[in-house]
Amino acid sequence: MNTPQGNSNPHLLLAMTVPQFYAPRQLTHRQLDEFLARGWYRMHQTIFTTNYIMDAERHYRVFWLRYNLRYYTHRKNSLRILQQNKAFSFIIKPFALSDELEQLYEKYRNTITFEGAPSVKQWLFYDSPGPDIYDSHLIEIRDGKQLVAAGVFDKGARSIAGIMNFYDPAYRRYSLGKYLILLKINYALEEGYKYYYPGYLVYDYPKFNYKLFVGEEFTEAYIPELKRWFPYTRQLLDIAVDA
Repeated sequence: MNTPQGNSNPHLLLAMTVPQFYAPRQLTHRQLDEFLARGWYRMHQTIFTTNYIMDAERHYRVFWLRYNLRYYTHRKNSLRILQQNKAFSFIIKPFALSDELEQLYEKYRNTITFEGAPSVKQWLFYDSPGPDIYDSHLIEIRDGKQLVAAGVFDKGARSIAGIMNFYDPAYRRYSLGKYLILLKINYALEEGYKYYYPGYLVYDYPKFNYKLFVGEEFTEAYIPELKRWFPYTRQLLDIAVDA
């Protein structure tokens, strides 16, 4: 997922012990849409929701986000990222685990500032013995033959959910994490999807604010108390937190 995991550092955000989980044996595209639209999100081979996470000192409110693709157009900064990475090739295909993918993730994990899952397999499947309940797809970005970045997303009937992005740290200057988000958006637009769910934003914790780079005007936030999505504004979150 797009959230830090683990508890070795007291400053890392940790999932609270009170989120709701559901572990279906199978999940249709339409069912995934319905869960996402109610503020639920993938965790391994389950689906969960929470309104709060915590560190050693305080609780943080979280808000689930989605991009409304019916009105989406690339902003100037997004066009710049797309242009600067044109020399790389990419392919989108059904997800399959590979040694090459795990090796790239290991490079990435060794440089991140939060404690990520130990492997791609653990992130997506944990210890599940059964088949993948999600229709997962993989984006591979290559510099020549070298795999330099990869992203995973799940397909619903009219929405996609971005699950993980990682890249070779030697290519950090290319903003490949954001490039993967933009490639997912382009795929969703081409296939006629209406929404892209990137995970949650943490109130008063800027590390997650990168999810707004595509444009606040295309972003919606879920307010669980009202069971509705609203156009994103900082003022909206302030009101929800103070209510």
